[in-house]
This record gives sequence, C-alpha cells and structure tokens, in this order.
Amino acid sequence: MKKITLLLTIALILFINLPTYAQVITKYGDNVSTLNGIMKAYYDVVTVKKGGKVYYERDSLIHWPNVSVGSSGISKSGKPYFKYMSLKEYHRLSDASLEKDGFDEHEISRKVEKFGNIYHVWSTYESRNYAGGPIIERGINSIELYNDGTRFWILGWFYDGERKSNPIPAEYLPKHK
Repeated sequence: MKKITLLLTIALILFINLPTYAQVITKYGDNVSTLNGIMKAYYDVVTVKKGGKVYYERDSLIHWPNVSVGSSGISKSGKPYFKYMSLKEYHRLSDASLEKDGFDEHEISRKVEKFGNIYHVWSTYESRNYAGGPIIERGINSIELYNDGTRFWILGWFYDGERKSNPIPAEYLPKHK
C-alpha cells in the first residue's frame, strides 16, 4: 500500500509540474497557439462567399505588426516580377475582387522546417471561387512564422502560382497511398 501511495504522489507531483499551455484564441475564434491552428486561420481569412466580407482586422491578428507580404510571377511581357507590400495594402488591392467573385482557398500539402522558435512553411494551395467549384489557381505559399512560447505569429509570406513553365514539383503535392 505504501508503494502505491508513493507512486501516486510522485505521479501527482509530476503532473502538477508539467508545463501547461493555454490555447490562444483570437476574437474571431482563430486558434493561434498551434501551427495547424494558425495555418487554418491563414486560409480561412481569405476564404469568402460571393458577396461576403473579408476582414482585415481578423487577418492582422494572426500577423506580426507591420508585416509585409507579396507575390511572384511572370508578367505579360514574360519577365519575372515580385510585388511586396504591407498586409493592409494587400487587402486594399484584393478584398473587393474576393468579395465580388467569392474565393475559397485551401492547403493541399505542407512542408515545415523549424529551428528554435522560427518556422518556415511551404504550403501548397488550390483556389476556387466557391467550395467544390473548379480550381482557378494552384501554387505555393512561402510562409515565415515565429512562436513566442504562447502563440504563433506570421512574420511574412509570398506566393507563386503554378503555370506551364512553373509546375508544382511532386514533393510539394499531396502524397497519395
């Protein structure tokens, strides 16, 4: 009986001293305390039904203050380009179109690299105008994140879309069994 009491006491002490991690939930219900949670929020903030509303404030709550974001591609003249802007500018340029036509973007594959509290995510996506609709674009988001010990913050991101001259490599596509 003494052995059982001793084992239960030790187990209780160990359990009490284990670190506890409270979930951090933004006012929009986004769980930013896990990598899966912030990645879900990353895609949810730009997914909007036709005639719906995109919320810059919601997006800003998952990003580091004054973050810059961007896109890369090939111009109509065939030259590479890179656009880099504030998150607010990105919303100013994109929200009206997303709201007018509807936009549904989902992650289909993810590769994560981590060192200390810094993460890099290669996130392959598919975009549609509505859930289940035809794919209008695929590409890869390059996302930098920081975990402050309590929650994740997006430090920045940029993307490039798939095209004939730039197919998505197999290693960035879902693995089928």
